[in-house]
Amino acid sequence: MVEERITTVESPSGQAAPVHTTTVVSDGGRRGGSPGWFVGIVILLALIAGIYFFTGLSGSETAKDNAIANAANQVGTAANKAGAAVERAGAAAEEAADNATQK
Repeated sequence: MVEERITTVESPSGQAAPVHTTTVVSDGGRRGGSPGWFVGIVILLALIAGIYFFTGLSGSETAKDNAIANAANQVGTAANKAGAAVERAGAAAEEAADNATQK
């Protein structure tokens, strides 16, 4: 990259002073480190936020699974109690039938 500047200065009397030319030669382009760091930090923050939200979703999924398992256990317990009540009612009916036939 070559940059050339030509500066002309006039004296107060109006005569032009000698022309001064400055030439700047640079082999490499300008490298700005700040935008690169900024993009890196933004990507890192997005990654952290994504991990946070995905682990939160996983926690709610676990809570849902636990609630379903608890409900299934409660249904099983209720079914066992109903079965026991039916057995007692059947035994009572059988005993009543036996008592009725003996008289």
